[in-house]
Amino acid sequence: MLSILDRYFLRELAQTVAATTIVLLAIITGTTFAKVLQQVAGGSFPASVMFPVLGLRTLDGLTNLLPLAGFLGVMMALGRMYRESEMHVLASSGMGPGGLLKPVAILAGLIVFITGLVSLWLGPWAVRTADALVAEANRSVIAAGLDAGRFTELPGKGGIIFVESLSRDGSVLGKTFVASESVDKDGLRELKLVTAAGGQLYQDSEGQGRFMALRNGWQYKIPLGRDDWWRMQYARNDVALSNVQADEDEDPAHSQGTWALATSPSPDARAEFAWRIHAPPMAFVLLMLALPLSRQSPREPRYGRILLALLGFYFYYLVLALGRAQIGKGHWANSAPLLLVHLLALALAAWMFWKQYAPRKPRGPRKAVA
Repeated sequence: MLSILDRYFLRELAQTVAATTIVLLAIITGTTFAKVLQQVAGGSFPASVMFPVLGLRTLDGLTNLLPLAGFLGVMMALGRMYRESEMHVLASSGMGPGGLLKPVAILAGLIVFITGLVSLWLGPWAVRTADALVAEANRSVIAAGLDAGRFTELPGKGGIIFVESLSRDGSVLGKTFVASESVDKDGLRELKLVTAAGGQLYQDSEGQGRFMALRNGWQYKIPLGRDDWWRMQYARNDVALSNVQADEDEDPAHSQGTWALATSPSPDARAEFAWRIHAPPMAFVLLMLALPLSRQSPREPRYGRILLALLGFYFYYLVLALGRAQIGKGHWANSAPLLLVHLLALALAAWMFWKQYAPRKPRGPRKAVA
């Protein structure tokens, strides 16, 4: 059973961690939204799936967000209690170190469980679902960015297109006008105009190349600054659009299931598997580090320890990331060195906690100086 004091600590810690999670989630969502907008503008996928992809990628980012949110949340909650002298009053009434360890351990268990759930199952599922949504949207809508009744810039082609009407799935075109400018073999610019009674968007067999098949129209080539020009009537004229742009940061191993990674001999798969299984221990170690780091006197700067904690988190995260890179390059056969990093950080947290709460020997009377 939890005492009244345990419930008070747990409520204060949970509320602060939840608020910190919301703030960090808003920051990460903004960063992810900017990247998704860039991919939509580059033609990677249509705007119709932008918000589902944004939500799924944000869900995947919880693997790294939750340990940091728990770390900062516990530090801010306990730091406030130290600054307002609550902790000193509780200590003078007989509350020992166990009064802090029990509620923090309960909160740590919850955060570790959620982090493990996200890193091992929910995050990879979100990545696979987002990739499936993008692939399906590119197959059905072709991601050409067309909009009936207005001039639209051709992605990557330096031209414009006007479509009088457009089917619901975006593949069948009504009357169409296309204008583009290019440079001929003599280095002279020429204007190319294409009109059509209708058309259709399609992809190649590999799903990467995108084309527009125009039917029953005219094509004009007009060299700029010269009097000669020509026109051609056609029954079908295929125009290449920009290809589907792949994500430069895409990691194939990141979308695989955890069991598939565990049984794969690939160094990249082993590195991704190590990162996933070490996310929950990282969350636990950070919460244990938050206990000694949050203790401060009322005279200390309010955010001084927070800045110090962020530097410590960055160093801890960087060491783990370097270890992951070593596994990915095949230099390390397993993730045992990462486990050693966790143990060293946990030992540091235990030593700092003991130094702060260990009973101090009373000093003897000072000798008078003659």
